[in-house]
Amino acid sequence: MYAVIETGGKQYKVENGDIVFVEKLSAADDSTVDFKVVAVGGEDGLKIGTPYVDGASVTGKVLKTGKGKKITVMTYKPKKGEKRKMGHRQPYTKVQIEAINA
Repeated sequence: MYAVIETGGKQYKVENGDIVFVEKLSAADDSTVDFKVVAVGGEDGLKIGTPYVDGASVTGKVLKTGKGKKITVMTYKPKKGEKRKMGHRQPYTKVQIEAINA
């Protein structure tokens, strides 16, 4: 059985036991979070919600919250003598999917 969940403006296809890196959630480590379910699929077929599936939920356990690798961003304007070098580290939350309740 699998489910398509929505969090942080993105959708993820998950199964039991999967570990996913999602946009940062305001949840403490070792706590549980519930996700909105867009679709549920299994042996009996696919059930798609409008926009969410009624009575379905996905529960996950927050493993850790951290920052991704640093990326370098350069801005440059020709003929103006203007350039800037910036770095960015995207925050994330590492979640393990524990249960899919359809």
